[in-house]
Amino acid sequence: MKKISFIVVILLLVISSDMSAQCDVKNRLLADGTMVYYFDPAVFYTTKSKSLKINIVTDKEHYFIALQPTPFPAKKEGKKIDDDLIVHLADQKSYKLSHYDTQYMRNDSIMQVLYLMDDKDVDAFSKFEAVVAEINMKGTEFIRDYNFKLHKDAIMEQLNCFLKKEEEK
Repeated sequence: MKKISFIVVILLLVISSDMSAQCDVKNRLLADGTMVYYFDPAVFYTTKSKSLKINIVTDKEHYFIALQPTPFPAKKEGKKIDDDLIVHLADQKSYKLSHYDTQYMRNDSIMQVLYLMDDKDVDAFSKFEAVVAEINMKGTEFIRDYNFKLHKDAIMEQLNCFLKKEEEK
């Protein structure tokens, strides 16, 4: 009986910590003085040869989708990535996000590409899961299609956390 009670307590702790961590917003001050708010990236796609992590980033005026693809091109080639991102949502529509910036972080061990979400599309991204992303990865191959297998609702959940915090103000 004690073992069952212990297991139930542990499960409740795991579930409650999972629920509170869903809106675990982090922040970082950029070199230009801008404060950005973000979540830890969620794995959307993974195979033996490639993976894609995604998270939402905001400066409280605009929302960005940040992609961290692996493998990624060398810095010289990667800085040439300037095409838009096409995301297909569960509403059967595709959305074009404008390329905003390509960054190399942590001694160039991580590449992150930021795409600006159009204000008119924020509502759709907050209501529908992501299904596919089309990315032109110059320097590695042409268009990469990522059919999301994991955490399809991460964009939606992260965006809703930011929107909820804005409503509370």
